[in-house]
Amino acid sequence: MAVPESVRKVKRPVNTIVEDSGRDTVYRYSVRERGEIVYESGGNPRPKNGRVIGHIIDGVFVPRAEKTAEKPEMLSYGAAAFAHIFSDDIYKDLLSIYPIRDAAELMAVATLKVIKPRIACNRYSTEYERTFVGFHYPGCAMSRNSITEFYKRIGMDGEKRRLFYEKRLSSVCSGHHIAIDGTLRHDDSSVNDFSAYSRKARTKGTKDVSILYAFDTETGEPLCSEVFPGNNIDAVAVSSFLSDNCISKGIIVADKGFPLKNMQDELEKNSELHYLLPLKRSSKLIKEHDAFAWDKTLHCRDKALLCKKTAMNGGKFLYSFRDIYRAGKEDMGFIEGSIEKGSFDSEKYTKQKESFGTIVFISDLDLPEKEVYDIYCQRWLLELMFSQYKGDEGLTTTKVQGDFSVIGEEFVNLIATILTSRMTKKADEAGLLDTMSYGELMEDLSSAWRNIKGETDRPKDNDRYWVHTLPSVMDELVKLGLATSKKEKKSPGRPRKEKPVSDEPKRKRGRPRKNP
Repeated sequence: MAVPESVRKVKRPVNTIVEDSGRDTVYRYSVRERGEIVYESGGNPRPKNGRVIGHIIDGVFVPRAEKTAEKPEMLSYGAAAFAHIFSDDIYKDLLSIYPIRDAAELMAVATLKVIKPRIACNRYSTEYERTFVGFHYPGCAMSRNSITEFYKRIGMDGEKRRLFYEKRLSSVCSGHHIAIDGTLRHDDSSVNDFSAYSRKARTKGTKDVSILYAFDTETGEPLCSEVFPGNNIDAVAVSSFLSDNCISKGIIVADKGFPLKNMQDELEKNSELHYLLPLKRSSKLIKEHDAFAWDKTLHCRDKALLCKKTAMNGGKFLYSFRDIYRAGKEDMGFIEGSIEKGSFDSEKYTKQKESFGTIVFISDLDLPEKEVYDIYCQRWLLELMFSQYKGDEGLTTTKVQGDFSVIGEEFVNLIATILTSRMTKKADEAGLLDTMSYGELMEDLSSAWRNIKGETDRPKDNDRYWVHTLPSVMDELVKLGLATSKKEKKSPGRPRKEKPVSDEPKRKRGRPRKNP
């Protein structure tokens, strides 16, 4: 189609032509470069047009611009970077077991669960693209259907999960203490076999899945986990948990819901696996060995204790303790309960008073009493981890349906819990949790945005790539080691004045003599 003369006369770069596409759009008149000359035998030379360099729009030449960027140039930095600095060893273990893409997606999903608690499946893609998670683990599929299919695929491959658990358990020394306990997650699904009414169904009125965790009390991190039906009590599941996850060394510390007889077979198979288990107050062993005949006093963890150590047949030991303060509280509680009921059972009071504030352990190790009680107190860290699991991470309800999807999601939750344990410990050491909660800290860090063109590994706090980051948030980044500061530390007080240098000789010491 012929190009109108008014369009051809528009000022444009030399050695160009104007083409008319015939379409009624702003791109109708395109401006092309004159290309090379094509010579053909028996014919005249003809020019070959080159690339389009612009268009004639409203009587003006408009150069062709680059396409608008499909990815943002600034992302939320702080929270994602905080999780990333603790993920190196986990990522390397996953890369040695899983395909690269699966390992990256495992870390990406787990990190998003950490920095955005209670995140829904349809929000993963948005958070992935607006944070540095997409920068650290690029190319991951984050749509709702992709996440669901990913959980299912991870849950189906039990061998790879066991290899990951073995790598973590291999780092546990034989003298380390492994605390084992379970927790429940709400799951009313009708399409998986894990959802069942648990022991708490009478008060909750909902179905659950049961999850057993192994926890290294020395490092403060979970080691492995396994999903069981909600109606499967911990005492029954513990033997299967020990064998499935190859827990073969360490000292098992559990609560009264894990009887010794249920794990006896695994203990006999593994000589480096030991136990320290509390007995129920109704246990016959307490009376047989007169465990409440105290023969020592002990001060441990700001508590005044009565204690006794008893050797038993078969290389076993009983360790009994009585917390004086707790015994008084239980005594007072019994009396106040009797006042509320309007009756006092003297015989019951006399019978129970001896056991107020007491706890008795059975173990196959000969240990000092103080070490035994200290080990038991360390088990409380597991309860704090479950508090993080359900509070800080918001993992109270399963968001998937099928059996394999439940298993796969719980594996991702384990990685998220490891990261959260490390991050909480670091924030506490930095003194940040003295003035704010963990959730408030994560909100502050998420507000620290940064341009991806700048340094991403411990950048300076005063470079030009930070985006609307508050000074208070920058201080938090520096304390956590996510940014470096070049500020000079000034000593308190007024700086000293330099004395003027004089060439005159110094006056002799002492008072000068008076002239007679």
